[in-house]
Amino acid sequence: MIIESEKDVTKVVLDEYSRIKNPRLRELIAALIRHLHAFAREVKLTEEEFQAAIAYIIALGKHTTETHNEAVLMSGSLGFSTLICLLNNGDYGATETDANLLGPFWRMDSPPTKNGDTIIRSPTPGDALFVDAWFKDRSGKPIAGAEVDVWHSSTEGFYENQDPVQADMNLRGKFLTDKDGHINFRSIKPAGYPIPIDGPVGELLRAAGRHNMRPSHLHFLAYKGGFKTLISQIYDPTDKHIETDVQFGVTRHLIGNYVRHDGPCPHDAKVKAPWYSLAHTFVMEAGTAKLPRPPITGKAKGERPAIPHLEPA
Repeated sequence: MIIESEKDVTKVVLDEYSRIKNPRLRELIAALIRHLHAFAREVKLTEEEFQAAIAYIIALGKHTTETHNEAVLMSGSLGFSTLICLLNNGDYGATETDANLLGPFWRMDSPPTKNGDTIIRSPTPGDALFVDAWFKDRSGKPIAGAEVDVWHSSTEGFYENQDPVQADMNLRGKFLTDKDGHINFRSIKPAGYPIPIDGPVGELLRAAGRHNMRPSHLHFLAYKGGFKTLISQIYDPTDKHIETDVQFGVTRHLIGNYVRHDGPCPHDAKVKAPWYSLAHTFVMEAGTAKLPRPPITGKAKGERPAIPHLEPA
């Protein structure tokens, strides 16, 4: 069909892509075309704005490396990652869920670690944290033999892959649940940290007058055949950014109970007060066990980067 006016464009494009054989792909592409064209009409998108948008998308790619994923960071900063997570878990958004964001810092092949051991692999400042986690099915039955990846940032505000100063795989470990569906390990209490703002995400945050801080949290990824892979984060309620997470990741259900202790530590007499403990029970849903694609694959080299803190407007 020869296009006579802007009113013809959407129909012509939809007709052409209606020949896609895969039904789900055909549905997704058709919806994308309709909404994309409707967006341009609604805002009366100018040619200059269109060119700027294309440049912005290109910049997302240019700022994505083996140690940093700007596209994942942008998705979180728009609340899109949280929306997708909640739409696909907890009976498709009907109930509370332990599922949460994967984030841009998960690495494949974390070092296997025995229950009770530490994930501190290089000198890292911070108060001691002892974690107990249980993994159960929806009927409350323990899930034995699940592989559980754990990772978090340092108190200096960096994941180890961002920070050449930290040892490879520092504050990361992979555990195996016992017969009670239990894992336990030692680390340091995580701190909130700023997300990088030297790319398109930083431009968006400045335009909105937002800060670039995430509240402190621990990441968990649990994998076991017969269950949907559980990706989760447990947040610290005392963090000052708990209500204003730059990535919109905090859900009420995943605010943890990081208990402060000012007395002797029964786990290790050498630990000085204050020290902390965290206990949490995760529920895994039946489904297909599938690991996500790692958003990063390597570790930064050179000097420790400087990540500025944005102040909210």
